[in-house]
Amino acid sequence: MKLLFAWRYFKSEKSVNAINIISWISVLAIAVVVAALIIVFSVFNGFEDLVKSLYADFYADLSITPTLGKTLTLTQKQLNQLQNIKGVVNISLAAEEKAVLVNGDYQSVVTVRGVDDALNKVSNISGHIMRGSYALGTSEKPSIVVGVGIENAVGLDVEKGLYPATLYMPNRNNSQHLGSIDGMNSFSVTPAGTFMVQEDFDNKYLFTNLGFVKYMLDMGADEYSSCEVRFDSTLNEKAIIKHIQLLLGDKYMLQTRYQQNQSLYTAMQIEKWVIYGVTCLILMVAAFNIIGALTMLVLEKQKDIAVLKAIGATDGTIQSIFLSEGILLSVIGGAIGIATATIICLLQINFHLITLTGGTFLIDYYPVKLMWSDYVIVFLTVLVIAVLAAWVPARKAGKELLALKS
Repeated sequence: MKLLFAWRYFKSEKSVNAINIISWISVLAIAVVVAALIIVFSVFNGFEDLVKSLYADFYADLSITPTLGKTLTLTQKQLNQLQNIKGVVNISLAAEEKAVLVNGDYQSVVTVRGVDDALNKVSNISGHIMRGSYALGTSEKPSIVVGVGIENAVGLDVEKGLYPATLYMPNRNNSQHLGSIDGMNSFSVTPAGTFMVQEDFDNKYLFTNLGFVKYMLDMGADEYSSCEVRFDSTLNEKAIIKHIQLLLGDKYMLQTRYQQNQSLYTAMQIEKWVIYGVTCLILMVAAFNIIGALTMLVLEKQKDIAVLKAIGATDGTIQSIFLSEGILLSVIGGAIGIATATIICLLQINFHLITLTGGTFLIDYYPVKLMWSDYVIVFLTVLVIAVLAAWVPARKAGKELLALKS
């Protein structure tokens, strides 16, 4: 009954045309803000998914590193036990160290990552090769796959590979001379390919075979920098990690992909909620139109209020009617905004209408992802703000002391 009164008041003609105008302005203001909020959330979701997919291609599900120091020891028995844990699909071993890559007059400080053949089973670096091929060579004839930033910095020719570059790595047996050439080992390496994942990786990492890096660093047979693990995504990740930790002990640090990049993921979430907060402030400003529209409607419907009270309506009933009116305005505006945003997002998903400029991105359009949780959050936000905005004029309407003239 209260909603019926609210609906009749919304669509009925008013004696003062400004009431209708303000009511529709309220609806349109809420619709615009809601549509903007849904679209912004969806774009954030799209970029977040894109970044996570890129990081998923670079980082494994779990990284095992030493708690202290730069290297860990994993015997063949431990590796077999690790591989046999339920939920562990593949493991890959790596040796990592900073180095200097020199090509003629050009040089760059890089992070060399020596990996085994199983890397392609725990990550997807080979899927991001943009020039040349994913070829790491052998211990005796090493090849390198570099990020596009490193390729540009030192002027490598990865497609022809006619001229080898020189890789300088620390000599662990002569650490007191690290500041001089005596503290470095050098070896000629052949550029084989260039990858492009994300700027942070492209400007930093160089991949080659594990045996070569271990030889250059004089590492033992069971000595590595890290062990990367891929999980069965259908099983409980926490249970698998707990099992691995019990197997290896406290000398090994286990980090999921999220934990390895926690600052990035946290920053993305903070940015999203800051935008949400700012948009809510705009929505609250839009809600002032509801206050104005309802206040004028209360003045317009004083006779109706008097009649309702004369036939037994309580102050709470009158208050509920005008509160429902405010909620109705916000629901109509919210529904229009949600429908508009959904149509725009679906058009962007299917036809990529809005493009990214600059030509330096992996994709040339704004990524968009619709999530039902965003709809719920936005709709509940609109309802809460509408109730707060409608409360004051509705309460005033309920406490009006009116009487019908004879």
